[in-house]
Amino acid sequence: MQPNTKPARLPLNGVDTPNLLATINFVAGQPELAKFQFRAHNEWIEGTHSKSVMHGFHGAGQEQKHEKPFYADSDHPAILCGADNAPTPVEWLLHGLASCLMAGLANIAAARGIKLTKVKCSVDGDIDLRGILGISDEVRNGFQNIQVSFDIEGDAPAEKLQQLVEQARARSAVFDVLTKGVPVTVGIKTIQ
Repeated sequence: MQPNTKPARLPLNGVDTPNLLATINFVAGQPELAKFQFRAHNEWIEGTHSKSVMHGFHGAGQEQKHEKPFYADSDHPAILCGADNAPTPVEWLLHGLASCLMAGLANIAAARGIKLTKVKCSVDGDIDLRGILGISDEVRNGFQNIQVSFDIEGDAPAEKLQQLVEQARARSAVFDVLTKGVPVTVGIKTIQ
């Protein structure tokens, strides 16, 4: 009788599958390492234009840094009194949702041994500006609804590909924040 051993997992879909599975197992054994704090620091440039930097974060029990700082500008288009230097903050939110779902889908597919050949995601958000413009207190400031649509192809049956999307949604941190909310506090360090 031969021992029941699984073949070693190889990277798939650009995901380092062995490292992904090792990380899951490692964190499962030491849950305190799962506590992370991500940070963005934003500075006003002019008008509605600002720039954020994301560099340091805390995770796996210690301070961490990205290999280099990442920058993200935000502005409003001219029709909304901006200079159109960058996407609007709400467009960045849509990007955050799309990229979180996409990353989850790629990881889940790799972990399940499904080779992806094409994945596209469209995210549309409907907003009524009367809220943020202070015209109506009966209109919310943010999106009234968000629609996500996937175009996905891979070496698995349609049912399995649909399960990837459902699992990515179920495990998405950004989807969770958007659909369940999170406490947000706003404070001031200095006033001059």
